[in-house]
Amino acid sequence: GITANEKRRLLEALGPAYSGRVKSAEMLAVGWLEVKLPEELEAYRHAMKVAHMIIREAFSNKVITPGKTTSQDVVWWMRQRVAELGLGSWFQPSITIARKGGTPATAQGVILPGDMLHTDFGIVYMGFSTDTQHNAYVLLPGETEAPKGLKDGLKKANRLQDLTMQFARLERTGNQALADTIGQAKKEDIIPSIYCHPVGYHGHAAGPPIGMTDYQQGVPVRGDYVFRPNTWHSIELNATHEVPEWDNLAVRFALEEDAALMPGGKWDWVDGRQTEFYLIKP
Repeated sequence: GITANEKRRLLEALGPAYSGRVKSAEMLAVGWLEVKLPEELEAYRHAMKVAHMIIREAFSNKVITPGKTTSQDVVWWMRQRVAELGLGSWFQPSITIARKGGTPATAQGVILPGDMLHTDFGIVYMGFSTDTQHNAYVLLPGETEAPKGLKDGLKKANRLQDLTMQFARLERTGNQALADTIGQAKKEDIIPSIYCHPVGYHGHAAGPPIGMTDYQQGVPVRGDYVFRPNTWHSIELNATHEVPEWDNLAVRFALEEDAALMPGGKWDWVDGRQTEFYLIKP
């Protein structure tokens, strides 16, 4: 790229006869960065499996002892695991707690039976950045699965994923996908918030976003870029659902999974997606 002053001097040197031929190369750079090779996708699948492995281990009784372990204990375990494996981090992981009666006042709260846990986690491996948000449930004594209200909330978030990918098609813009997805979600009684982004060489990479947390009516400029084949995207969103077992508390079910937009327009999860809670014994 060149600075504004360099561009001014260049156009002056070219003069009116030729300066009109100068075009921005920004979209060329975006297109070059966003397109991936088939070999890269296979390597990325391996990186994603490693990220999922760490989350699966973190959301288990190997790491969590309900009534004793805090959310920050889990965060630091994940950070240590990443370091031990020689991986990089493009952001530090987070663990949040939701429970009947509302979320704890402190992020360092002790994890208790009946809690729903959420993580936002990403690694850098082989030059690729991953981005994942998964959820776990800590069983109450006598329980063998999460309450139906929590499972229904997760299903709504899964459905919102399906809708997002349905409307994010080749040669459509991120803003078109956002508007259509939100419209259909509301028809299906889903309270949506969508903030997808390209992923790959960078955590927030080159390509079209589908909304942002504070831009649910469309993203200026960048949101008008179109989807291309052989690109990777982080399908990041949440659906809010009232949980009857928690006195109809409105709970936010946030998911994030990386997916590849293949030639022909088919979407392919890089390493599957979460459809069931990780379960932690009391």
